[in-house]
Amino acid sequence: MKIGIVLNTSDPETAWNTLRFGVTSLMNEHEVRLFLLGRGVEIEEVNNGSFDVAKQMQRYLKAGGKILACGTCLKVRKKSEMKICPVSSMQELLEIVERSDKVLTFS
Repeated sequence: MKIGIVLNTSDPETAWNTLRFGVTSLMNEHEVRLFLLGRGVEIEEVNNGSFDVAKQMQRYLKAGGKILACGTCLKVRKKSEMKICPVSSMQELLEIVERSDKVLTFS
């Protein structure tokens, strides 16, 4: 199955659970694409002792997960790029939605 995930928050627990779900999906041989939207583009700065978002992100990427980040959302935050993924657009988000069997939004 092709799963599209939209992460629209930088809340540590939500980001952590989103990535955990992505890893679980990948381990069960699903194709997963994660689109960071709104505050989701702040995921690289999420640092919380209870929820190791960075570790889950590395597990997700190592398992073959793909991440894309909204370029406009980055510009609003005066950021031009992300270390973990390419800058993308609403067109790419539309393609994720069109190509996915299921789309989940975490916010």
